Amino acid sequence: MSGTVFGFTLLLLGAVCGGSFGLPSKFVKRDTPWETLWGPFFFFVTILLPVTIFPLIAKGLFATCSDAGYAGVIMPVAFGFLWGLGSMTLGISFGLIGLSLAYALNYGAQIATGGMGPFIIHHSDQLATAHGFTIMGGVAVCIIGVIVCGRAATSKSKSQAGESEGQTVLTGDKLMKGLIMAVLSGVLCACYGIAVSYGGKVMEISKDGYGNPPWRAAFVVAALILWGGSASACGYCVYKLCKNKTWGTLTGPGIGKVLFIALIMACLHDGAILLFGVGASKLGTLGVAVGYAAFMSFAIIVGNINGFLTKEWKGASRQSLQWIAGGILILIIGVSLLAKANLMQGEYEKSKAAELKLSTPAE
Repeated sequence: MSGTVFGFTLLLLGAVCGGSFGLPSKFVKRDTPWETLWGPFFFFVTILLPVTIFPLIAKGLFATCSDAGYAGVIMPVAFGFLWGLGSMTLGISFGLIGLSLAYALNYGAQIATGGMGPFIIHHSDQLATAHGFTIMGGVAVCIIGVIVCGRAATSKSKSQAGESEGQTVLTGDKLMKGLIMAVLSGVLCACYGIAVSYGGKVMEISKDGYGNPPWRAAFVVAALILWGGSASACGYCVYKLCKNKTWGTLTGPGIGKVLFIALIMACLHDGAILLFGVGASKLGTLGVAVGYAAFMSFAIIVGNINGFLTKEWKGASRQSLQWIAGGILILIIGVSLLAKANLMQGEYEKSKAAELKLSTPAE
């Protein structure tokens, strides 16, 4: 029980970081090119922090990666690359269908893929168990909650736009392309959770070979994933800098403030994913499956709270406020189901161990 409570507490703290890392961007001038802020952000997130800070926390980080060999690191790195592509495609979807709808579709796809993906890949034999059905039910409830939150976001946008002229109506090819991009970004972003589920060998070497406790060993797995993501995320930013010819903005007036904000965002972002990794490790063998859906649900709740605090919901209709309250309530129910499923899974493991002990002949 204590492990479950501690694990979910870490997931909540991680969600606070994850749901808040975008807030500092509000202090960047509106005419700042996207790539001028997000290029340094991705560099800090995927290269600078993992190379300079992570080795101070996880002893023998680079040696662990070497000891794990190609077979031990390839899957975390490969799925990390896909995670980086997800971050890139999410940014594209923002420009096509707007933040509210893009986030709703992205988070829904992330919960479905990140929650069920590791479960199906590594524990398909437990799908038909009581805790398996409860996990699937919890993920389904969370997805419904995301859809309701998305409905609230679109309702809010319409009610706020109704107070001003020039409301944009999304139609045709742009809408369809944006919908596809948003869903695809969610599937790809969820590859972070799948990458963590393949970090078992690296975690084992870090713990047994270098004396790192699980929470420190999680930094090694995270570093591999982020390095994989650097190729796709940073690569896209370089492409944008070249296409828009905005390299000069990285040395222009005010760049010091932009870089500082990018660094704060990066620390919050990496704090979120590291707390997710440690929190998931406290939830047993199904920690990634249960933890990812819970983490994303917490992040949605935190993100909307931040939205209220920064007055993003000012001028929203009463109906949209009712939708968001309902969505948050549904997400809380979904997370509660996932917590229950994790406790049930623990009892399942204990019963299996007891059966194995009884079936083993005494010497």
